[in-house]
Amino acid sequence: MIGSTLIRIAQTSSTNNYAANQLLTKRLTDGIVFVADSQIDGRGQALSKWESESGKNLTFSIVLFPEFLEISSQFELSKAISLGVADYLASQTNEVAIKWPNDIYLGDCKVAGILIENSVRIRTISSCIVGIGLNVNQQVFTSDAPNPISLSQVTGKIYDLEDFLAELCLKIDGRYQQLHRGDFQKIDADYNNRLYRREIWSKYSDEDGDFDGKLLGVDHTGQLRIETRSGKVNNYQFKEVAFRI
Repeated sequence: MIGSTLIRIAQTSSTNNYAANQLLTKRLTDGIVFVADSQIDGRGQALSKWESESGKNLTFSIVLFPEFLEISSQFELSKAISLGVADYLASQTNEVAIKWPNDIYLGDCKVAGILIENSVRIRTISSCIVGIGLNVNQQVFTSDAPNPISLSQVTGKIYDLEDFLAELCLKIDGRYQQLHRGDFQKIDADYNNRLYRREIWSKYSDEDGDFDGKLLGVDHTGQLRIETRSGKVNNYQFKEVAFRI
């Protein structure tokens, strides 16, 4: 379903903004994809910007209508989308991980970012716009982002973006259908197994300062669970804890 209808845009400020405007004025097909050759003002989490060289990468948004999903389970959608992206990248290279909540890493470098914007009706999600920026063929990054990387830099290959997008959409759709079937247990297990730095003692920082912690996993609401050296387990919402390289 995802990607069966695809709209190409030469240039836009943000594919999520473009998709949102289309959603307001038109009746859209579930799983429609808006892909931009050039995105000049891409958005990431917490107002961050997404750098993408024109014609080198994939910047696109998917519109979904997951009315089967209750608001209390909305992070399951984030897990499923993240896994779909990770599944495809894992077919191309190694060391693919999900940095909580939904950045995709190759080793210690960021290859993709995901921004999910939900609209709710009563107790369910009425519509959802999933924005994905994925570095495919870009060789040089000029922004002040700390650790960007492209798949091409890792593998040494140049990818056909049209074929890449088609295969990627298939992987994302597979995880979305898994979500639709209610197989949360499988999604949860696979997501936790893909987590960046899981079960490894690492450096973190929260409102109380720096500390050593071991990432245990993520609960059903999306909170990150980190064990301290003293054995205490803390739960964190987004932006309440930071990874330290």
